[in-house]
Amino acid sequence: MTPMLRAIVLRLGSAALTLLIVSSLIFAALEMLPGGFAQATLGQAATPEAVAAFNKELGLDRPALVRYLEWLGAAAQGDLGVSYAGGSGSARRDIATLISDRLYNTFFLAAYAALLAIPLALALGISAALWRNSWYDRVVNTSTLAAIALPEFFVAYVLIYCLAIKLNLAGALSNVDASTGFFEHLKKATLPALTLTLVILAHIMRMTRASIISLLDSPYVEMARLKGTRPAKIILRHVLPNAWAPIISIIVFDLAYLISGAVVVEVVFVYPGIGQLMVDAVSSRDMPVVQACALIFAVTYVGLNLLADIMTTMTNPQLRYKA
Repeated sequence: MTPMLRAIVLRLGSAALTLLIVSSLIFAALEMLPGGFAQATLGQAATPEAVAAFNKELGLDRPALVRYLEWLGAAAQGDLGVSYAGGSGSARRDIATLISDRLYNTFFLAAYAALLAIPLALALGISAALWRNSWYDRVVNTSTLAAIALPEFFVAYVLIYCLAIKLNLAGALSNVDASTGFFEHLKKATLPALTLTLVILAHIMRMTRASIISLLDSPYVEMARLKGTRPAKIILRHVLPNAWAPIISIIVFDLAYLISGAVVVEVVFVYPGIGQLMVDAVSSRDMPVVQACALIFAVTYVGLNLLADIMTTMTNPQLRYKA
């Protein structure tokens, strides 16, 4: 086994162990939530006997460890279980079917935000490095830092007030469904995508700027300057190819955030994604749905971070040699 392949196998093992730990923490946290689906469904006036009978029907009267191991084994085979909501027996909805459309909506929103944020962040980072310590550099850094320092819900409400209420350029709610066409979906997802863009813009921009500036004093850059090469050409042709490793890492990290961290944005805009579904399921104590959503977020986050780690190793000769 080559050193590179060994490093990838070790990272895969580490990712699998992380997911196992995360799944146990998810289950334990849900077990500690006050109340339960039976109590939420039957109401506060329900008798203990009625609650106990309902829990027995759902299988919630069994030990937590048994239920966790059954859930983990089923999830490992791709079976996310059935939702408590919708009645009993065959009337309950399969969770995989329940979240399929929601998953598409979340990935659509993440891809939309990424297509807006990544080119803009790279352009701002390269131009800020090209004119570092200028008024432009200070304005870009200050603006992006201000955007990332503000809470997501605050940015979302500011955009709703400015673009939806005052200028009437977009709708305040992103209520899409399966019948919504692509371009209509694009229009309704614009405000949530802009919110996520402002949240991740500073990360990529500042990493791009820092990576480029750290290489500007390299001997090969000095040689290019002595030959009279234009500054923009030096950055694009000589500096940027050697700065990709940390830039790719932060881009993939932010892609993971766009998928797993968009819960607040989806709730504010009533966007029917996985985050909105998870919040609704927590409110109704529909634990299988909460577990499935949290597991999807965890797999996405860990998987993309694993991809960032591998890509960073493969694009950096020094790390590739050490691996």
